[in-house]
Amino acid sequence: MQLLKDFLDQKVEQYNQPGFIANDPISIPHRFSKKQDIEISGFFAAILAWGQRKTIINKCLELFQRMDNAPHDFLLNHREIDLRPFLSFKHRTFNDIDTLYFIHFLTWFYKNHESLEEAFLKGQTGHLDSMESILSQFHVFFFSLEDAPTRTKKHIATPARKAACKRISMYLRWMVRSDDKGVDFGLWKNIAPAQLICPCDLHVDRVGRKLGLITRKQTDWLTALELTQKLREFDPLDPVKYDFALFGLGIEEKF
Repeated sequence: MQLLKDFLDQKVEQYNQPGFIANDPISIPHRFSKKQDIEISGFFAAILAWGQRKTIINKCLELFQRMDNAPHDFLLNHREIDLRPFLSFKHRTFNDIDTLYFIHFLTWFYKNHESLEEAFLKGQTGHLDSMESILSQFHVFFFSLEDAPTRTKKHIATPARKAACKRISMYLRWMVRSDDKGVDFGLWKNIAPAQLICPCDLHVDRVGRKLGLITRKQTDWLTALELTQKLREFDPLDPVKYDFALFGLGIEEKF
């Protein structure tokens, strides 16, 4: 285990650095400096993060162009007519109905709250295993407005449906993890890095299995928990830093 830890620590050092940003969806929130703009753009970038990374980035740029590259200001001040350009926005199965509901919820939320972190604290218990409750409660809250379209609910995963929740877990890594490397933002202080769950995407899942960190046959919420529990043995306070190592090995080195 020590050999594996040393190997992964080395890979974290290699990939957790600013050079990683440009080709990754995290480059989208890095275009902004205002806290709320980082939260909003990061949220959309994470939710839209499936497919080729280049396509994801281009789609996000297209989306925020329609908000005049000032998402928080747009949410607070737009008029009905300003929503028309979003009727033609689409990325894979995320369509205009989904986009407009996301804008609707976030508009309502930011008119009443300072930070999107507050939406994730409804399920916070403070315990190491809080994340199941945090993500489940966030899903319920996000779709609690009376006109929430049923079809849109599939775009935010929840442990209540046994989903691996890889995109929303990635978003939380961006917002919560804090170090001096300049990749993750560390904006949110009420969720501990120790509580985070490793985003179990295609590359991380494959590498995790090759390294013996995952034994579960399918990839679901329990798989993400299994992987994270293994990573906690290497660093109990910041297990999800190893996402850099596993993802880097998978996508850059085709491990």
